[in-house]
Amino acid sequence: MNKEIERLIDEIDLLQAAPAEEPMRQYYFIKKCRQYVKEISEKLGRPLRAATVTFGCQMNARDSEKLTGILEEIGYVEESVEEKADFVIYNTCTVRENANQRVYGRLGQLNRVKRKNPHMLIGLCGCMMQEPHVVEKLKKSYRFVDLIFGTHNIYKFAEILATRFESERMVIDIWKDTDKIVEDLPSERKYSFKSGVNIMFGCNNFCSYCIVPYVRGRERSRNPRDIIREIETLVADGVKEVMLLGQNVNSYGKTLEEPMSFAELLREVEKIEGLERIRFMTSHPKDLSDELIEVMKTSRKICRHLHLPVQSGSTDILKKMNRRYTKEQYLSLVDRIKTAMPDISLTTDIIVGFPGETEADFQETLDVVQKVRYDSAFTFIYSKRTGTPAAAMENQVPQEVVKDRFDRLLKEVQKIAAEECSKHEGTTQTVLVEQMNEQDDTLVTGRLSNNLLVHFPGTKEMIGQLVDVKLISCKGFYYIGEAVK
Repeated sequence: MNKEIERLIDEIDLLQAAPAEEPMRQYYFIKKCRQYVKEISEKLGRPLRAATVTFGCQMNARDSEKLTGILEEIGYVEESVEEKADFVIYNTCTVRENANQRVYGRLGQLNRVKRKNPHMLIGLCGCMMQEPHVVEKLKKSYRFVDLIFGTHNIYKFAEILATRFESERMVIDIWKDTDKIVEDLPSERKYSFKSGVNIMFGCNNFCSYCIVPYVRGRERSRNPRDIIREIETLVADGVKEVMLLGQNVNSYGKTLEEPMSFAELLREVEKIEGLERIRFMTSHPKDLSDELIEVMKTSRKICRHLHLPVQSGSTDILKKMNRRYTKEQYLSLVDRIKTAMPDISLTTDIIVGFPGETEADFQETLDVVQKVRYDSAFTFIYSKRTGTPAAAMENQVPQEVVKDRFDRLLKEVQKIAAEECSKHEGTTQTVLVEQMNEQDDTLVTGRLSNNLLVHFPGTKEMIGQLVDVKLISCKGFYYIGEAVK
């Protein structure tokens, strides 16, 4: 916990009314919740435990770190097993319908646990909660849930929790939209040596298959001074690598009073002493500028990896998707990127079976995969997402056809990825060691600048360190290596 924040919390007088200004208002409710948690803990004769469960993207993972930080400041001890926790909070994703069903299934299991533990709290937040029909279903069929809030007011977590402690009833606090960004709240990082950093929130793209703009709201960028200040604080705390996060980082700065491009922001982040690596995602191809390519080319810190979702290789399908670029424009962009940075690793997202996709359209996608030669690709079978324009489109592709195309695409992606990966065999590269290997405790696992994994002999003392590693053998999607002394 930031010592200055802790000092401010200590000085708060709970006999006074809650401050109107943020973040002091939330510090007030953090202190208030501490009292409730302390009372329950003393009654039970043990500390209260909390589990934060994350569904979905890196944005959600970063939000969960903030939730965990607030919970720990309130007095909860982190717990990894949901059934053992006194407070379980699900930070939900709603990109696909089956993500919702997973949450409902987990809630059913938790209800049985809660019947045995009346003091247990269950909270739901995130994108799924921004859908009105979901909230109505929870109100009718899941009355045992205690807190429900969305993506726009996650910063109000302590205040919402305090309301639940006081009312002892279900608390629902959903905002349709907001332009508010609250800085300087507690956060508990999953890793000591790397961290995600939000640079913007929301999305203005409205791709026809995507629910995100409806649940995350319109784009709003953080003040660059706040971003730099946060990263400087992280670096002072031992962070070597940051991941700059946004639904479309290439749109950064457009909503600022003094507009600033994403490339300009990267130049400022690069100046931070002690920061070793910079990553970012996600980049929308329509907004990726030549200025950004130049900044990446000349940077000493920006990792040689770019996630550039293509979604489809067919210009006709891209138009139906509302992606606002053509196949030719995408390939031209890739050519400019690879000319500037021949060692760049490109990864992508591809949807198979979008409404109206023909075999000819699918062949265009295969053609892009073969021309670009991605290091890896996240491949998805299109699924209807209620509330999006694509869900109402005609010519939905039969599932057996989609499955056949998906299998063919996956085979081609994997073949090319293995070939691209093997090109680095025998080279020595710098690796950020992230963890002990999960299968072999004599090995550590690290990540190259190009985002590929390497496993090599090492000890836990190496975790968080940058180590030069010789890549001995390629195993398709990862390497076996050895540290260079």
